[in-house]
Amino acid sequence: MPSSAADANERAIYSLICSADGVKARDIARQTGIDHTTVNRYLYASPFVRDLCYRDDAYLWYGLIQQTVPHHGLGDFCGWYGTVGEFLAQDRDAWLAQLKRGCTRIGRNLNNARGLFHSFLDTHDTMAALFADLRQLGCPAPDNWELCFELRIRRARYVRIYADVLLLVPPEPAAGQPGTPGQPAPARPGYAFSLEFKMKDAIEQSEVDQAAKYVPYLEVVLGPTFNVVGALVLTSARDLYTHARISRSTAEVPVASGDMLFNVLDEYLGFLS
Repeated sequence: MPSSAADANERAIYSLICSADGVKARDIARQTGIDHTTVNRYLYASPFVRDLCYRDDAYLWYGLIQQTVPHHGLGDFCGWYGTVGEFLAQDRDAWLAQLKRGCTRIGRNLNNARGLFHSFLDTHDTMAALFADLRQLGCPAPDNWELCFELRIRRARYVRIYADVLLLVPPEPAAGQPGTPGQPAPARPGYAFSLEFKMKDAIEQSEVDQAAKYVPYLEVVLGPTFNVVGALVLTSARDLYTHARISRSTAEVPVASGDMLFNVLDEYLGFLS
């Protein structure tokens, strides 16, 4: 993987491709203000473009994962993808069967020798309890939020992104605005919560680092309208909500037990205030 997720030019070019329904290099240059030669260099050398975009015979560029709401194409990289409403409406066993089929489709190893399926169900139950907590606490209805289990973006050798759970909360439009391109900035940006699950009750530094590892890459993939938050969830703990520092950094990630996971969302969405 590259030493940094992407520079400003790469982010701008990649975001424009993934926000358009086919765009040519000259139009990328015109719309981003980056000279055509530089644009071409990024189109054929950028890890994100090489792994997650393609060009058709008409020289139009497309993104495999659209920076839209919902994120068309994202489900192709997940064991299970849908809305929170669809998740809550699905029987637990049916959900597990669908997740297994999806994991097979994306090449996720399903070796159950170390209790993988139990961990899947543990994650399911924690997320179901989270949404029950959110409703009880008066959080705006999450039914249309996108929910991904077992995200594996590893189409080629340049960009690799893994997440146990990715929860996408769409931007909140400014009052009286539909949130379409060209309109004022939203009242609240979108948030993507990348959740690393462990069936443990104690914080380990390597797992804190794992929770933060793919945040910069998800920021590129999801685009500028989503802020990405990495968090560690310890499902064997109780009444735990804290922050832990990432190695060799002053940055921190939230760490929560399953019963306190709603605090991670509230820290950014502010529904309790």
